[in-house]
Formats: sequence, structure tokens, C-alpha cells
Amino acid sequence: MTDEDEPADTFYSEDRWQNWLTRVGEEDLDPESEDFARLYFNLQNDTTIAIAKIITAAEDGHLDEEEALDKLEFINDIVLAEPDFDAENKLLLIDSVQTSLIPVFYAAEEYLLGGPVEEQPLDDCVSDAIEVAEAEDDEDAALAYLVQAGTQIIDGTEFDGSEIDEIDSWLVSEWLNGLDSLQDAFADPEVIEEDED
Repeated sequence: MTDEDEPADTFYSEDRWQNWLTRVGEEDLDPESEDFARLYFNLQNDTTIAIAKIITAAEDGHLDEEEALDKLEFINDIVLAEPDFDAENKLLLIDSVQTSLIPVFYAAEEYLLGGPVEEQPLDDCVSDAIEVAEAEDDEDAALAYLVQAGTQIIDGTEFDGSEIDEIDSWLVSEWLNGLDSLQDAFADPEVIEEDED
């Protein structure tokens, strides 16, 4: 299948992301509210579902590796672009979503290129990420561990974030939210409705 057969926006589109941003702009968001949390998870899950569908299409032979990577990059460029908001609460929401998706994009790319990284079990990757972030303040190493974990989640290994105690590192906490969303995307890839109340 060629790019002409499968347009870049088949899996996600700039308009779709812009619709979410428009909704965020229209909402009076309190970071402590349920509405804030619901929007956070909807934006996050909408993106991880698209990523999961790209990987599935590649595994099913509908996309070759290069096409899948191009489509992944297409979504990355849209979703991780700097938003045009002045309000701190809206910037916080989008920044949190974008941060959570960083290990997801890296894990998806890594998986497409070489399959799951299984140097150590998923749970060890997660615990090591938390440890190096909190004890050694090494966020790059923490991210690398979570990218490994992400490739294993894509491969079907179960991730149980509920077993993890409170995490001091905001970054690692957000990254783990992204991996949790990635797992949900493969388990139940239902499209998130943009106008959901």
C-alpha cells in the first residue's frame, strides 16, 4: 500500500487536534476539576489510539515500516506543537498531555524499528525509571527505561499502574500515564468523540 492509497491523515489529522484545542480554549478549566481530568484523558487517549492503529496496520501488512514511521511522525508533529494559549490552566493541560505522550511516541518508533526491547522485565523498567529519576535525578535514563517498557506494552505485556506508590517525579508520573493510555489503546481502541460531554 502506498502513501497515495493511505493519506497521512487517515489515522489522525491536524483538524482533529485543532478541534480539541478549540474545545480547551472554550472551557473554563479548573485543574482540580473532573472536567479538566476528563479532557486530559480524552486528548491523551485519542492520540494513543491513533498510534496503536498505525502499529496494528503495520503488523497486519497494510503499511510498511517507512510508511508507519512517517505517519507516526505526522501525528507527533501535530500533537507536540506548541499551543497558542495564554491562560496558564490551558497551557498546563496541553503540556501535561504532550509530556505523557513522549514515551509513547518513542516506544512506538522503537517497536516499529525493532520490536519489543526486553533487556529486563517491564516491572523492572518501571521501578528503575522511578528510582533513577528520584534518587539520581536522571530524567533521560528514566525515559529510556519507560520507552523499553512501552515497547513491551505494545507487544502485549500487561502494565498495572495501580500497583505503583505515589511518585515524587512529576515527569515520570506523566510518562506512566501515557504508557497506561497506550495499553488501553491496544486493549480497547474505541475512538474518542471530540464533542463528548
